[in-house]
Amino acid sequence: MGTRGKKKVAAERRKARPALVGGVIAVAVVGAGVGAYALYDGGASAEARTQGADHKAVKTGPLSATEVQTTAKRFLADWQQGRVAQAAAATDKATAATALLTGYTKNAHMTGITVTEGVRAGTKVPFSVKCTVSYKGITKPMTYATSLTVVRSAKDGRPYVQWHASVVHPDLADGDTLVTGESGTPPIKAYDRAGGELTTAKYPSLGPVLDGLREKFGKKAGGKAGIELRVVRGKQSKESDKTLLELSKGTPGKVKTTLSPTLQAAAETQVDKQKNSSVVMMRPSTGEILAVANASHGFNVAFQGSLAPGSTMKIVTSTMLFEKNLITPDASHPCPKTYKLAGWTFHNDDDSEIKKGSFKLAFAASCNNAFINFAPKLSNSDLTTEAQQVYGLGMDNWAIGVPSFDGSVPVQSGAQMGASLIGQGGVRMNPLNMASVASTVDAGTFHQPYLVSPTVDNRTLAKASRTMSSTTQSELKEVMQYTAAYGTAAKAMAGLGPDYGAKTGSAEVDGQKKPNGWFTAYKGDLVAAGVVQAGGHGGDTAGPIVAALLKLGSSLGG
Repeated sequence: MGTRGKKKVAAERRKARPALVGGVIAVAVVGAGVGAYALYDGGASAEARTQGADHKAVKTGPLSATEVQTTAKRFLADWQQGRVAQAAAATDKATAATALLTGYTKNAHMTGITVTEGVRAGTKVPFSVKCTVSYKGITKPMTYATSLTVVRSAKDGRPYVQWHASVVHPDLADGDTLVTGESGTPPIKAYDRAGGELTTAKYPSLGPVLDGLREKFGKKAGGKAGIELRVVRGKQSKESDKTLLELSKGTPGKVKTTLSPTLQAAAETQVDKQKNSSVVMMRPSTGEILAVANASHGFNVAFQGSLAPGSTMKIVTSTMLFEKNLITPDASHPCPKTYKLAGWTFHNDDDSEIKKGSFKLAFAASCNNAFINFAPKLSNSDLTTEAQQVYGLGMDNWAIGVPSFDGSVPVQSGAQMGASLIGQGGVRMNPLNMASVASTVDAGTFHQPYLVSPTVDNRTLAKASRTMSSTTQSELKEVMQYTAAYGTAAKAMAGLGPDYGAKTGSAEVDGQKKPNGWFTAYKGDLVAAGVVQAGGHGGDTAGPIVAALLKLGSSLGG
C-alpha cells in the first residue's frame, strides 16, 4: 500500500493546467531579435524578400549541423569582437541579450574575451571563455565554461541562439546581472557548533547556505567589504547573490552556526549516494539545525524547495482529525479501494484497500482513502488552520538565519481539498518543513528551526499560536511509532526503536515517471527529513538517508 493519489480525472486536470518543465511554466517566446537579425543577415532588402511579395515559405524541421555551427560561430565571434548589437541579433531575445552583453563589459568590467568552441552535441554547443576582470587598477584573469543552444524560429524559420543568461555565465539565471565593484556586503567566515570553519571544500553542498549567511550577517559581523565580481540576483529570485571572483579580499566577519561537523559530513556523504536528494537534521527540543545537504549544489532544495510532500503531510492531517475527535488510532476505519469526491475518483497505491482495520493500520500503510474519506466532515480551511496554528507552517515568518520557504497549505475546496489531506493538491513543503513537523510531534510544541542563534542579531523566532494537547501528541506518537515498527518505514528504521516514529511519503508530479520520495522521522531528541526527487517510494529512497543520520546521531549521544 502506498501514498499516491491516483485519479481517473487525470485528463481533466491536464486540460486545466499549463505544462510544467523543471518546476516552471513552459512558454514559447519569440523575442525582438527576429527583426534585428534580419537587418544583420542581409539588411532591409533581405527582410523584405522574406516577408514581401514572393511569400517565400518559412523553413521548418530539425536544424542541420551546418545551421547550428554557423549560428554558434557567428554569435561567439561577434561577442568576442565586442560587436554586441550583432551578437544580440543572432539570439531569439535581442533586447535581453543586448542588456546582459553590454553589462558584461560596462558593469562587470570583463574584457579581453577569448572564446573557444567545444564539440557540438546536437543543437547544443559548449564553449569556454577566458577574460580579464579589472577594477580600479586591480586585474585578475578568469576562465569558465558554459554552452548555448540553437533553435529554429517558428516565425521566420531561421536558426537563432536560444537566449538565456546562462549563455554568458553558467551561474546566471534569467534576470540576474554581473557586477564588479566593492561588494557592499563584507565577507564572512562561518563556523560549526564546535568552532570549525565551514567551507565548500569541506562541505560541498553548503554553498547556498554560506551565501545566505553572508547576505544576512555580513554587515553585522564586523567585516569589511572587498572588491569582487558577483552575480546580483533578479528581483524574482529566491537565491542569494554569489561571488564569482575576488579581486581583493575584504576583512571577514565571524558567524557561528548550529551545524554539527560530524552530522554535516555524514549528511554530505548520504546525499552523494542518491541523485536529487536533500536532507535536514534538527533537534526538536530547541529547533537547532544540525545538518543540511543537497545532492545538487546549486539551489538549496532542503531549505527553499517548494514540493508536494505526499503522505508525510498525513501527520498534520491526523493531528487535525485527532483534535476534532473524528478518529482515534485504534478505532476501526476502512480504507476503500476508491473514493469519489467532487467528481474525482481517488485510488490507493496499487489499488489496494483495507476493508477492516484500525486507523493506525491505515496510517502505517499510508492508505490514502482512509484520510480523503473524512473530507465531507471538514471545512475547506481546517487543514490550513491546523498547519498554521499548531505547526507554524505557511505564515511566511520563519527567521532561520538564511533564506527559507516556510511551507504552504492554501485553503482549497472540493477534490483539491481532499488531495491536500494526503499532501497533494496545493500543499508545498521542503525537508526543513517536514523535519519541523516531526519535531513538533516529538517535542509536543513547535520550535522554529534555526541555523544561527537569535541572540546573534536579536531577531524574533516564529511562534505557533497554540500547542497540541498531550492526548493528541500521544496519539500521533502511537501511529508514527507503529509506522516505524511495522509500516512503510519499518525497513529503513530497523534497529532504531523503541523511542522513535516515522512517516513515509510519495508525491506524484505531472510529467515525472517516478514520484518524489519523502521520509521524516524522530529518534530521541533528533529528527531528520529528506526527499529524493523522481526517486520513487520514500521508504526506499529518502528513508535510508534519514535513518543513517539518526543512527549516527544516536551513537553520538543524540
